Amino acid sequence: MSDWDSGPEAVRIGLVSVSDRASAGVYQDLGLPALKDWLHSALHNPITFVERLIPDEEALISAALIELADAGCSLVLTTGGTGPALRDVTPEATLAVANKVMPGFGEQMRQISLHFVPTAILSRQVAVIRGNSLIINLPGQPKSIAQTLEGLKDDKGAVQVPGIFAAVPYCVDLIGGPYMETVDSVCKAFRPKTAQRPPRAGS
Repeated sequence: MSDWDSGPEAVRIGLVSVSDRASAGVYQDLGLPALKDWLHSALHNPITFVERLIPDEEALISAALIELADAGCSLVLTTGGTGPALRDVTPEATLAVANKVMPGFGEQMRQISLHFVPTAILSRQVAVIRGNSLIINLPGQPKSIAQTLEGLKDDKGAVQVPGIFAAVPYCVDLIGGPYMETVDSVCKAFRPKTAQRPPRAGS
């Protein structure tokens, strides 16, 4: 039996919730639980989460992203701190640790959000690559997180506007990460035919 037949590869994912008030205990953080719930529903892979809840401080955010990337997290997702307010510095902290910038992720997130609110143009989410890690800034609200990851679907579940997560597994492939297998009913990954692995034995 090949390694491929033995089951999905394990994946290590870093999660960073950025909030002054939640990190101070003023209210309960909702970002980290929302991210974990969605990823568990969307991936067949066994996942190890590495979580951080930190205030809106650029140096602390950058340090957390470097730590998670260097610790082997193939994917790092942040939530919060991406608006125009003076304390919103997550994009700056993310760009500061980048080897490459991936502007398409932010463009698509704003396009999805514009279907709901005109203030989506105020969002400044970015995505970057650091070494073997893909780092993506997500919105702060759990509902918005799911919408941008999954995309927009009609009443029958057909995709109308692709979510950003459809492109994540192939991007992770290209930077040397594990082969991420999605639950198609939640968000089907797109890969070129040459990058797709054959069906598992017995599936």
